[in-house]
Formats: sequence, C-alpha cells, structure tokens
Amino acid sequence: MNPKLEALFDEPEKAYLTTDELNALSQFVSSLPERINFYQRLRNEEVTLMQAIADSLQQQFPQESEEKLKRSLQSGILMMRYAAMAMLTDDLDMVTKRLETWLPEIVEAYDTKVIDIALYQLIKTQFASRFSPAQMALLSPGIDAAERLIAGEQSPTESADAITSESLASLF
Repeated sequence: MNPKLEALFDEPEKAYLTTDELNALSQFVSSLPERINFYQRLRNEEVTLMQAIADSLQQQFPQESEEKLKRSLQSGILMMRYAAMAMLTDDLDMVTKRLETWLPEIVEAYDTKVIDIALYQLIKTQFASRFSPAQMALLSPGIDAAERLIAGEQSPTESADAITSESLASLF
C-alpha cells in the first residue's frame, strides 16, 4: 500500500485521523473499485496485449535474435505486472524498488536497451489505444518509472533530492 496511507495506521493510540488524513484515505478507498477492475482487465488481457506488442517488436527488429526479443518481452511483462500492482496499491515506489534490483543489470548484460526502449513505447501506444485516459493516468507512472530505469535516468524525485556540491555547501 502507499506508504503515506500505510503510515495513517501506524499509531492509532496517539490520535484520531485528521480531516486531511481521512480525506486521503477516503479518496484511496473510493478509487479502489476502479483500480481493481482495471487490474483485472490487465490480467485478463495480458496475453492478447503482449502478443500484439511482440508482433510489432519483431517487425521493428527483424535483425535481432528471437532470444533477445524474448528476453525483452519477458522483462516487459514483469514490468507491466509490477506497474499494475503499483497502480492497484497506489504505491509507485513499488515499481522502482522491485525493478531496480535486477532490470538495469539484465538490460546491460544482454544488451537490450534499444529494444527495451522501443518495447516501452509500443506498450504505451498499444495501451493508450485500448484503455481510457483515466486508466492510463493510473498506470503510466509505473511504466514511466520502469522506462527511466532502463534508460538509466533518475526519477524526478531522485533528481530533486540528489545531493550536489551546491546543496552540501549550503549546509555550512
């Protein structure tokens, strides 16, 4: 679950939840049926969606080995499952925490970065044509976080929080 929401339940003995905390909880709970339905749809349509993407990927990279394309697709499927779970639990950090332990290394070891970047674009295009903008708004942050890992970029919060010589100098 989203760490901010999870924190609401940490210390009930200290005080009742504030109005803002209750509103945040209410918003999450009220969006849960939509998230569950979308998650189920992603689960049920995974094979169809990914087959169309696999076909397009093969057309874009006819020179690449089937093994290399298959490896990228497997990583893409795992990424989608993590992005779907992150969407369901409203916990974007889940994608980064789970994928950063292995995805960049796999991409580098098998030299699939170019294929993977194309794969993520195909996923976004295919999904945007199948799902509503509201559904894509729920899922896109997870896809984008995984894409940044592949590209070797920092997330927007990481780059904002990065320690620089200027920020260190301001401490003294």
